[in-house]
Amino acid sequence: MDINHEDDGKKGKFYVILNGKEEAAMTYVYAGKNFIIDHTEVSEVFKGQGVGYKLVEAGVNFARENNIKIKPLCPFAQAVFKKKGPLYADVLY
Repeated sequence: MDINHEDDGKKGKFYVILNGKEEAAMTYVYAGKNFIIDHTEVSEVFKGQGVGYKLVEAGVNFARENNIKIKPLCPFAQAVFKKKGPLYADVLY
């Protein structure tokens, strides 16, 4: 599964396309140099396959590579950050 990424400097998203349709996405908006995860959605096609976790992980990796902190406002992203605890603490805003 390929996770795609779009970023226009104001907002962005990590997403998965299946058969030409976006079936999963995690969106974010910039707040200064950092960003806020505001929404994560995964279609029934991918339910139970950990795709939401992979999207958040892609965001964390992007943040690490670019020295960005993340504020997870989306309830799903908050739960992932809480579960990962110290593993994601370095990028938590």
